[in-house]
Amino acid sequence: MTRGFYIGRFQPYHNGHHTMVERIAEDVDELVLGIGSAGDSHSTRNPFTAGERIMMITKAVQEFDLTTYAVPIEDLERNSVWVSHVQSMSPDFDVAYSNNPLVVQLFRESGVDIRQSPMFNREVLEGASVRERMIDDEDWESLVPDAVVEVVEEIEGIERIQMVSEDDSNGV
Repeated sequence: MTRGFYIGRFQPYHNGHHTMVERIAEDVDELVLGIGSAGDSHSTRNPFTAGERIMMITKAVQEFDLTTYAVPIEDLERNSVWVSHVQSMSPDFDVAYSNNPLVVQLFRESGVDIRQSPMFNREVLEGASVRERMIDDEDWESLVPDAVVEVVEEIEGIERIQMVSEDDSNGV
């Protein structure tokens, strides 16, 4: 049995992540989804809590024939020990998946088997552009799995990100 590990902030979990999970599912029997920056929420860059992101992921990946574990990983400001921090917070895994150059390097240096895969429609499918569309009241729903739309609606996520993105400087 092979268990993989895939980390992201998932702010929100979008179709690019979903395509990655679908591809990873072809290689592994189980997948640990590491929720990066788990302690961050209620900001324009990180509007959703770890619990809300767990809901998004858990509901979205149900369509795959894959056992998944969503694990919150809080930030650690010391890159040299980051991999052992991740390993201490996660079930054991055999291979890690990432396209983040720093993450790839840190796993490599720690002797973890790391695999990269091509980004899927990265120009459109990145968290920043999804969040921007949420703030601007533009179509964001087409960029995320239906299950994520349901979670965002349930938690009133659009109202939150629009509120926390407001600049209170009064133009000064």
